[in-house]
Amino acid sequence: MSKETIDFLTRQIRAIESVVERKVELKASCRYLLPVPGIGKVLALTIMLETGPISRFAKVSNYVSYCWKVSSQWESSGKAKAKGNQKNGNKYLAWAFSEAAELARHSDAKASAYYDRKRQKTNFMIAHEALAHKLARAAYYIMRDQLPFQPEKLFA
Repeated sequence: MSKETIDFLTRQIRAIESVVERKVELKASCRYLLPVPGIGKVLALTIMLETGPISRFAKVSNYVSYCWKVSSQWESSGKAKAKGNQKNGNKYLAWAFSEAAELARHSDAKASAYYDRKRQKTNFMIAHEALAHKLARAAYYIMRDQLPFQPEKLFA
């Protein structure tokens, strides 16, 4: 891909983002997502629009499952027994939190340290999903309680 093509596509993406940002406004409860590592305005809008009313999720585990950030495989004595319904949930939220995890890993020292600790014990995909899972849990509590992001709680 040539530099001209990349520059053209970057301009197109920025134009689309600016139109979306003018048409859709972040709800008050979702503005608190902006300081979360890896979550910018576009990802916060995606999370807000795809989540809908946070009150429809009784527990954080329901929300994280809806975001495809938990395993649906059932095990017993270390042996795989079955897989749950892998198609339930929201693929756009799964994408949003995966993107946020990748951005957080590169831009936030604490997120990077958490990822590295997980990566030493297992493979990179499990470490990535663990970070995305943590961000989804944080987003749930931020939207539900409408409280500002508290970085000291995320990687405590």
